[in-house]
Amino acid sequence: MSTEYANLTTVSCQRFKCSGRGLILPFGTEACMSIQLRAVLYFIFLLYLFLGIAIIADIFMSSIETITSRKQKIRYPDPGEKDKYLTVEVQLWNATVANLTLMALGSSSPEILLSIIEIVGNRFEAGELGPGTIVGSAAYNLLMICALCISSIKAPETRRIKLYNVFLVTSFFGFFAYIWLFIVLSVISKDVVDLWEAIITFLMFPLVVILAYLAEKNFFISKEINMEEEERTLILTPPEVDETGNQRVFRKEDLLQFLRDLGQSTSLSLEDKAQLFAAKLSESMPRSRMQYRIEGARMLAGGKSLFPNLPGKLQEIYNAVEERSPIENGQRRQISEEIELQPKLEFSAVVYAVLEREQKIDVMVKRTGPIDVNVRFRLDTIDGTATAGEDYEKLSEEFKMESGQQEKKITIHVIDDNQWEPDETFFVKLSLPEGEEKHAKVGSKTIALVTIINDDDPGFIQFEEPITLVKESVGKAEIKVARINGADGRVTVHYRTKDIDATARKDYQPVDSELIFEHGEISKVIAIPIVDDLEAEKDESFAVELYDATGGANIGKNAKTVVTIINDDDYKTMANKMASLVQVDMDKLSVTKTTWGQKFREAMNVNGGDIETAKVGHYIGHTLAFFWKVLFAFVPPTSIAGGWLTFFVSLLFIAILTAIVGDVAAIFGCLVGLKDSITAISFVALGTSLPDTFASMIAAKNSKTADDAIGNVTGSNSVNVFLGLGLPWLVAAIYWESKNLPFTVKAGDLSFSVLVFSVCCIIGMVVLTLRRFLGVFGKAELGGPTIPKYICSIFFVILWIGYLTLSGLQAYGHIKWQS
Repeated sequence: MSTEYANLTTVSCQRFKCSGRGLILPFGTEACMSIQLRAVLYFIFLLYLFLGIAIIADIFMSSIETITSRKQKIRYPDPGEKDKYLTVEVQLWNATVANLTLMALGSSSPEILLSIIEIVGNRFEAGELGPGTIVGSAAYNLLMICALCISSIKAPETRRIKLYNVFLVTSFFGFFAYIWLFIVLSVISKDVVDLWEAIITFLMFPLVVILAYLAEKNFFISKEINMEEEERTLILTPPEVDETGNQRVFRKEDLLQFLRDLGQSTSLSLEDKAQLFAAKLSESMPRSRMQYRIEGARMLAGGKSLFPNLPGKLQEIYNAVEERSPIENGQRRQISEEIELQPKLEFSAVVYAVLEREQKIDVMVKRTGPIDVNVRFRLDTIDGTATAGEDYEKLSEEFKMESGQQEKKITIHVIDDNQWEPDETFFVKLSLPEGEEKHAKVGSKTIALVTIINDDDPGFIQFEEPITLVKESVGKAEIKVARINGADGRVTVHYRTKDIDATARKDYQPVDSELIFEHGEISKVIAIPIVDDLEAEKDESFAVELYDATGGANIGKNAKTVVTIINDDDYKTMANKMASLVQVDMDKLSVTKTTWGQKFREAMNVNGGDIETAKVGHYIGHTLAFFWKVLFAFVPPTSIAGGWLTFFVSLLFIAILTAIVGDVAAIFGCLVGLKDSITAISFVALGTSLPDTFASMIAAKNSKTADDAIGNVTGSNSVNVFLGLGLPWLVAAIYWESKNLPFTVKAGDLSFSVLVFSVCCIIGMVVLTLRRFLGVFGKAELGGPTIPKYICSIFFVILWIGYLTLSGLQAYGHIKWQS
C-alpha cells in the first residue's frame, strides 16, 4: 500500500505546471509544491533578484564613472599674455556621448541583456519578455519618473533642461524608435524582420549619438563651433597638489576662508572641521548622471552614500556657518580668475542700509566684461522680516543696461509709517529674463540684503560677531561694531580690551577708548594692533567689551567678543593637516578610487561603516542586501585598469542575474496566469527601473537643471530599442539568413503596446513642452507652483495606468487588434 502511494506521488510530482518555461529554472524539487506557494516564492525571488541587479548595477555605474571621468592635458593659448600657453585638463569623454553610450548601457543593461539572452536562449527565435520589458520600461521611465520628478521639487522652485537641443534630438528618436518598431513589425514586412531592417535598427544607435553630439555643439544653428562656449568650459587655473604631488579637489584659500567663517570653536576637533569642509565641497561640486544612479541603488541597499551625511551636531554647525557666511567654492571663482567672454551682471554690494525716513534706497547693478551691447536683467524683491506693501514697495520689473553703460542705479521705495519698529530686512534678487542667458550671465552677487533702519530710536550697539579669529602676522585685528534697531541722534559707546590667556603689550596693544556714531550711522570698526613676536606659541585670546553707552543707546546682546590670535606656523600646520583629512574624506565619497579592502569593509557594514548617521532604513536595506553586497565585493575595484576590468566583470554578473530574472519572471507569470507581454511591461519593467527612479528624484532635488533627472530619459528609451532590439535582431537575422529562412518576430501584443505607448509619449512630450513655456507651470519642466505641478504629476500617472490597462485588455482579447 505504501509503495503504491509512493509511486502515485512520484508520478503526480513529475508533471507540474510551467515546468518548461525557463532556461535554467524551475528546480525539480518544486514538483510537489502547491501553485500558490510556488507563485509566492517566485515573486519574492524576483524582488530579491531586482535588488541584486540594483547593487551590481551600482558597481557597473562606478566603473563607467571612472572611465568617463578620465582627463587629458592640453596646451591652450593664455588669454592674458600673448604667445604664452596654459596647460589645462579637459574631459576625454563628452558628456552627451557618455550619457548615450556607456551611461545608457549602464542604466538599461538589464533590459538590453534580457532581450539578447532571451533570443539566444530561444535558438534565435524571438520571445515576448525582452521586447515587452523594453517598451514597458520606456513607458515607466517617461511617464512615472517624470511624474515623480515634477512633484518632488519643493514649490515654487523649478528645474529646466539646459541642453535643450540635445533633448529635442533624443526626444525625436525616443518617439521614432517605437514608431520604427511598429513599422518594421506591422507595415514593411509583417511579422518578419529582414536583415536590412535589423541593420538599420542597430545603426540608428550611433546615429542618435552623433546627432545629439552635434546638437550640443550647436552644429545645426551655426557651422562654426562656438569657441567662447568652449573656453568657458575650461578651468584655466592649475589645480593644487598636496605634498605627495597628488591633485586636490579644492584650493587652500577656500579652506582657510572656511576656517575663518567657522570661527574658533574649542568643541570641534580637526577631524570635525575637515568633515564640515568636505560636506561644503561635496555640495558645491557638479554631479554626473552616473553618480545619481549609483546613489539611487545605494538608497535601496542601505549602502554608503556618495553625499556626506553629517551627525546632528555637525549638521547644526554647518547650517549656521552657511547662513552666516557661505564660502565661495572652486567652481565660483572671483572675476580676476575668469575669462569674461560675456557681459556679467551682479550687485555692486550685497548689503544695503536705509533710514526709514529717507523713504528710498538705491541699489547698484554693475556690468563687467563686454560693454558694447544692450543687456536686459530683472530685479525682484523678496520679503524678509520686512513686508512688501507695509514696509517697502514691492519691485518685480525688467530693466535694460544700454550699450556703453557699466552701472545702473535702481531705486526701491521704503514706507515711513512713523511708528517705532525694530530694524527690518528684505532681499533683492538679480536674474536674467527668459532668453537673455544666451547673451549675458550673472555673477556671484545676485542677492542683496536691504536693512530698513528705524530712525525713531537711538538703537542698540553690539559686536557683529561674538568670536574673531586672526593670524599673528595680521598687523591689526579689525572688529566690527553695529548699531541696530535705531539710528536716531548722536550716540557714543566706550570699549576696552581684557586679557584672557593673551597678555597685553606682549601679544596685543591694549585699548580703552570711545566710538562715536553720528545720526544715521550704523557701523564702526575697532582696530587693535597685534604683536608678532616670531616665537612659536599656542593660540591665545583676549576680549574686547563695550560699556557706558550714551545718547539714549543701549548695549546689545553681543557686548563682548573674544579675539583669538593664531600663530602663523601653527595655523599653516593645522591647515595642511586639515587639508589632508579633507582629501581623505573626499576620497571616501569617490567611486573612482575604491580598493578591494574598502569594498569588503563597506559591503559588510551598514551605511558603508558610517554607523553614526545610519537610520532604520539603512539597517533594513543592509540586512536584505547583505548577501549581494558581499558577493559583489569580489568584483575588481575601479582602481584597477582604469575601471575597465570592473566594467566587464560586473557586466557578466548582470548578464547572469538577468538570465535568471527572465526565467523567474516567465514562470511567475505562468503560475499566476499572466501573459509574458503583460509580465514584461509591468513587473519586470518596474523592477529594472527602480534604481533609475531614485536616481532621477535625487538629481531633481540636488541638481540645478532637469538634465540629469529627465533630460536623458528619452535618450535612454531610444537606445533601448536601437541597441536592445537592434543587436539581438541583427544576430538572429544573420543566423536565419545563413539558413535562407526568414527571421520571424510576431507583432502580436507588442505592436499594440508600442502604439499605445507612442500616443502616451506624444501627449507626455506636449505637456513637458507646455510646462517649459507657460508661466502657470513656472516655465520649467520640473517643479513650479504647487497645484499645477501636482496636476501634471497625476496626469502622467493616469497616462501610465491607462497604458497598462489598454495593453492588458488587448492581450486578453477584450480589445480586438489586428497587427
